[in-house]
Amino acid sequence: MGVVCVFACPVPEGKSGQQVVDGLQKQVEMMGASKAGNFLVDCETYQSNPQNVMQSAQQCVVNILHNSEHPASCFAVTESGQILVSDLLFEDLMTKLTMAKAGRESFYSQRKGFKIESRGQRYEIGDFIIKIGSVSMGSNFRGILVEVEYCPCVIMNDCWNMMKELLQSLVGSAADAPPSILKHKPDTVYTPSDTILQYQEHFNNFRKTVPALQPTR
Repeated sequence: MGVVCVFACPVPEGKSGQQVVDGLQKQVEMMGASKAGNFLVDCETYQSNPQNVMQSAQQCVVNILHNSEHPASCFAVTESGQILVSDLLFEDLMTKLTMAKAGRESFYSQRKGFKIESRGQRYEIGDFIIKIGSVSMGSNFRGILVEVEYCPCVIMNDCWNMMKELLQSLVGSAADAPPSILKHKPDTVYTPSDTILQYQEHFNNFRKTVPALQPTR
């Protein structure tokens, strides 16, 4: 994989999220991009139960994310930003930790109604992959994320100016600077974990917002 940048795309007042997504898709197709299937990035959140946390310790929160680009992997992200990459068996472990035993509460509980996901159309154009995702929590629309990957490069500093030009045509001034997750590692080799951390940051922001009423098309 190459370097990936993920940005939120603003939804102008008076427009629905779907209208903005449709406009972005039309814009990308007019550039000459070809549809290349769909994509999904999702996140489930688990928290440690108070009865199983030492009195001096803080409650632990673990986010479990999946990316359809890496279907055999599971990504676990803590609140401090530490990340563990594992195979899907890690989910079996989390399932066991959420199961209560006789006379004792489970170690973790899944936060109900907290699942969030970005899904949508995937495009390919030259050396770029573009993804336009609608973000939702349950039935509530939360926003739009645009992901751009430049496949031939693994060092952000070597390709940012090229990516910036394409990103600004899609999300405007939001792409004036690299994603905050990547600012401190401009010359390090990019990894799939960097993509997950970008999505986690956006998901956290979307979870804090109150879902707006979407006008009809």
